[in-house]
Amino acid sequence: MKNSTPIFRGIATALITPTTPTGVDYDRLGKLIDWQIVQGINALVICGTTGESSTLTDAEHRKVMAYACEYVNGRVPVICGTGSNETDYAVELTKSACASGADAVLVVTPYYNKTTQKGLVTMYNAIADASTKPVILYNVPSRTGIGIDSATYVKLAEHPNIAAIKEANSDISKIVETFSLVGDKLDIYSGNDDQIVPILAMGGQGCISVLSNVIPAQTVALTDKFFAGDVAGSAQLQCQFMPLVRSLFCESNPIPVKAAMAAMGFCENYLRLPLVPMEEDHYQVMLQRMRALGIQV
Repeated sequence: MKNSTPIFRGIATALITPTTPTGVDYDRLGKLIDWQIVQGINALVICGTTGESSTLTDAEHRKVMAYACEYVNGRVPVICGTGSNETDYAVELTKSACASGADAVLVVTPYYNKTTQKGLVTMYNAIADASTKPVILYNVPSRTGIGIDSATYVKLAEHPNIAAIKEANSDISKIVETFSLVGDKLDIYSGNDDQIVPILAMGGQGCISVLSNVIPAQTVALTDKFFAGDVAGSAQLQCQFMPLVRSLFCESNPIPVKAAMAAMGFCENYLRLPLVPMEEDHYQVMLQRMRALGIQV
């Protein structure tokens, strides 16, 4: 049976990494962390997809994880992205995150080299063996080209350090199958902002969210309402946020959310190649949708 206390319950922001042409902007990262916590966020994910982990240098990746863990100082759980398509490197990043004080690690499936399901089990067990903190499996087949089968989750749930799943698979039927097989063994979080309420309805613990970069308090309110029994109110918020969610994913994440956060004054609208700033027509639509939710831009 799974641990009775999840890593977090509610909303964890998959936090952007403020960057400039000269490197990571730690001053703005700290201010962003403070704002998120004041807004009531339930946890923070550092160096995930939204944090542009794929274009951080090794030194930057380790420093951002260490900085965030020290700066948060226990105010909310910190989950560090430590996945890679090279398992030995993922193991080393995982050890670094644990040594820095992370509360958990988030490990994406290997991309490009596209292993088998047996390879996924072997890889995740190797990383979980090296981790001193709970491991969240990150399934995002649209990005990596490989998905974790429901039967594979059953095998992975046997490892005592594997605690949860971030499910960013758009196939809701497959997610329901996963709940039926391991919902009593692994905590399941939505990895898609358009599926928060459906996954909560299946017994999910919350969402690792891009949307909550922009509207943290409102996104937390969605899960708070659900857990308080106001399912209709939670569903209403899910529908209300959908136009902004569509804008945040109309181009590859984190292109739109970086533009949104820059418009709010939290960072420069700077991305590392191959990512480039948002198309102007998409940007203007997004600004309109942000204003409709009361965001000052």
